[in-house]
Amino acid sequence: MKYHLSILLAATLALACVPCTSAEAADLGLTKESKPASKYTAQVNDAVYSQLDFNDKQEAEFATRGLIDAPKMLELKDKEGNVIWSQAAYGFLDDYEKAPDTVNPSLWENTKNNHAYGLFEVCDGIYQVRGYDMANLTVVKGKTGWILFDPLMSIECSQAAMQLIEKNLGSYPIKAVIISHPHVDHFGGILGVMGAEEAADASLSLEAQLASGKIPIIVPEGFAEHAIAENVYAGKAMGRRANYQYGVLLEPGVTGKLAQGIGMGQSTGTVSYLAPTYEIKETGERITIDGIEMEFQMTPGTEAPAEMNTWFPQFKALWVAENCTGTLHNLYTLRGAQVRDGAAWANYITEAITRYGKDAEITFQSHNWPHWGNQVVNDYLVDTAAVYKFINDQTLTYINQGYTSDEISNMIELPEELAKNWYTRQYYGTVAHNSKAVYQKYMGWYDANPVNLNPLTPSDSAKKWVEYLGDVDEVLRKAKADFEAGEYQWVAEITNTIVFADPENTDARLLCADALEQLAYQAESGPWRNAYLTAAQELRFGNGALDANLAKNDGTIMREMTAPMLFDYMAILLDKQAMAEYDFTMNVTLPDVGEQHMLRIKNGVLLVYENTKSPQADVSITCPKNALFYMLANDQENIAKAIRVEGKAELVTLLTKNLNQFPFSSVVPFNIIEP
Repeated sequence: MKYHLSILLAATLALACVPCTSAEAADLGLTKESKPASKYTAQVNDAVYSQLDFNDKQEAEFATRGLIDAPKMLELKDKEGNVIWSQAAYGFLDDYEKAPDTVNPSLWENTKNNHAYGLFEVCDGIYQVRGYDMANLTVVKGKTGWILFDPLMSIECSQAAMQLIEKNLGSYPIKAVIISHPHVDHFGGILGVMGAEEAADASLSLEAQLASGKIPIIVPEGFAEHAIAENVYAGKAMGRRANYQYGVLLEPGVTGKLAQGIGMGQSTGTVSYLAPTYEIKETGERITIDGIEMEFQMTPGTEAPAEMNTWFPQFKALWVAENCTGTLHNLYTLRGAQVRDGAAWANYITEAITRYGKDAEITFQSHNWPHWGNQVVNDYLVDTAAVYKFINDQTLTYINQGYTSDEISNMIELPEELAKNWYTRQYYGTVAHNSKAVYQKYMGWYDANPVNLNPLTPSDSAKKWVEYLGDVDEVLRKAKADFEAGEYQWVAEITNTIVFADPENTDARLLCADALEQLAYQAESGPWRNAYLTAAQELRFGNGALDANLAKNDGTIMREMTAPMLFDYMAILLDKQAMAEYDFTMNVTLPDVGEQHMLRIKNGVLLVYENTKSPQADVSITCPKNALFYMLANDQENIAKAIRVEGKAELVTLLTKNLNQFPFSSVVPFNIIEP
């Protein structure tokens, strides 16, 4: 450490001694245009051909096996004519015999496999529409109708998928909808396959729901809570970060976005929600619907907080939800989320092997393609389990040897036999950032170095670095030389430091963008490629968040928020400094849901007391539960119409006018790659 500090100080002093004026600044020849792959990037990507067995075509064969029908060109539009999903945009894949230098060849193979779209037979009686959204729509044929699994993310996409099914397999009633877990790409299209009026009565037993002729919506226990709340509290930040993870600001192409392991990306149609009518609560629960027997395996805390696999004994087929996906998945997702438990994930897969591995002839799932044959199925399951368990265990080994998160992420590598499997390659998650998730789970953010207990903000730190470095133009000259030598990660780090010190430094912005672009071209992970390229684009052309083409929410998810969830969201929206001097109580009566709550605003903090009220409340309000949204939106006109106020009405106005820390109903376009 002392040696490295000495070198750094010597370099700093040397730079400080170099005189510089703006007239002496070197012309680095930097432009805003996208660049081709450098010779170093081409070499890195070419080396992939010797690292993996490109003659192994099992995954490519499985991706296309069982195709029944597909349109020649697939491009879906909403009612306004906006493209909300396109496989046609990836037609360029057919123009190349091998991966261009601007794409990691492994990611290129995965993109070609994800470009296989249409209606596929899994086995006689089980069918999937793949490539019509990021997830798959799966139907199982019962005696008289369909049992449907995971109705995609967008209404428009699920409608198109059902039309393809009905065109080729006939039109049958939907007997049940089963949703494997509460991520929006698995339930958002539900109003494209059924109407709200068709949902069964959740107060009835499952047998009574089925007998009623209505459609049960069957989910794992805890689904509703997580579907509604998981992305709400930090939803604005997640939405902006998703611009980077999913590449929504990028165009498909050999220098643009490609597949991301679990599909081509997210559709941008209309997202909907219907409340579940029945929860599966324990492993081993069996139900029979329309002659189809199903046994469920609960897998909470794996890919989602609530998730379940499904075993079909008469088909010898195991639905593995999103616990196996034909790629390494995320223990931590780049958009932001709670970390997932790699050890638990592995254990649930081994439990599935114990319960079903002897008989299973097929695994199929909510992303990508099935796997066929008992030996293939068992290899697929055990290899997937082994990868998550290795990342968990080896990270803990390194933690106990004293290594920090950044050190571990640069050290950890899968064993060769696990690394070479096409179905566990790092197309979505990566070993590096998954190891950081394990570190976070066990150790948190702190690396035990007291220097890092309370660090400066990135901008303040960057300004001091630039002050110490002295001649920024000379630093940029050196960075350009390092760029020419292929040291892209370092160049990105040093130039981004300059950007955070001075966002107007055009050379720093453009050189950082060029370095990130080369890192993108080398990335095997689709989300990493998207993140690098999005950052490069924003450095060159500015923040693009307001131009992002995002899915449209029809409001059904938000309307299902419970009153306590809404109060928690109020607390997040609250201007706590403006309310710091106030201390008052508010009774909230919600007759439509039969609830009574008390809020106390205590020195800028909103405290919630459920199922109670104060006889000395300063103000009391009575309204339907969803009228609370008027308060969140500071809609004074509708507050006056929908909410009955007793006591100090000015306190209601005070509270609602201070729910203002970010827009309730629009995006928050904060910067990411610059201050």
